[in-house]
Amino acid sequence: MQRTPRQIQKAFKTRPYDAAEFLTDPETIAAYLTEALESDDPRSIAKALGAVARARGGMARLARETGVTRESLYRALSETGNPELGTALKVMHALGVRLTASLTA
Repeated sequence: MQRTPRQIQKAFKTRPYDAAEFLTDPETIAAYLTEALESDDPRSIAKALGAVARARGGMARLARETGVTRESLYRALSETGNPELGTALKVMHALGVRLTASLTA
């Protein structure tokens, strides 16, 4: 008897992918954020900052360090978020991330 896709789905327990689980060292975090910044997509950048925040102690800790409410951070750093520059800079500072500028050729 052949299984339907629904039966197969029920047979395997899966969970959503969370990049934060793999951001375990500074080099990986830096590479991940660099890729997000190079995308020029504000939503990708916000989502990447959220993943780093979760990997580095969570939103509650980040809220204490930035003075931004936890709820505001969840909204701003979600896949649909669009944080203000000031919020993004506070988050990066609290996470120990420093931006540098370079000119393209």
